[in-house]
Amino acid sequence: MNAVLKPKFVSFMEYLTAEELAEYKSEYYAGEIFAMAGGTINHNQIIINLCIILGMAFKNRDWRVFAGDVKLHVPSAESSTYPDVLVIKGQPQYWDNRRDVVCNAQLIIEVLSDSTKDYDRAGKFEIYRSVPDLQDYILISQDKVHVEHFVKQSPNQWLLTEYKAMTDVLTIEQLGETLSVADIYDKVEF
Repeated sequence: MNAVLKPKFVSFMEYLTAEELAEYKSEYYAGEIFAMAGGTINHNQIIINLCIILGMAFKNRDWRVFAGDVKLHVPSAESSTYPDVLVIKGQPQYWDNRRDVVCNAQLIIEVLSDSTKDYDRAGKFEIYRSVPDLQDYILISQDKVHVEHFVKQSPNQWLLTEYKAMTDVLTIEQLGETLSVADIYDKVEF
């Protein structure tokens, strides 16, 4: 009889301690640690484009843009992730006074890869929906022109709009900003 090994439960504090010493980033969910996949040139270019666009848009406004290295802790889901891009209004709300772990985000953007796209669309989105301040969740394909924009309508209702043309423009109402699909994909090679 083959025994199935159950993963060892790791507390959130144990995860944070291990993460400080790790040579690579990992995400945390319900007591388990998951290594993150490496990025690609397209993945990185899209994130840089978004940071430039949003950073310039918010230069004199009370919004902050973070990319890749800031952990988002979602206590209700026993989870900690590294969103590709997250936007916070005002000051970050830090978890347990740790300046590397925030708990508030109004906008989260994930750039999809083959290995994570299903998780980003389903499991991770389920986790993110429990972030009280979250109003917009955007998924961006890195291998074709395809942007999925989920906007919170009510506590249990999200509206999806898809963009598949370079001429499309998506509106992020809560931020008072528009994003040109062509600008998102600037310098991206398919």
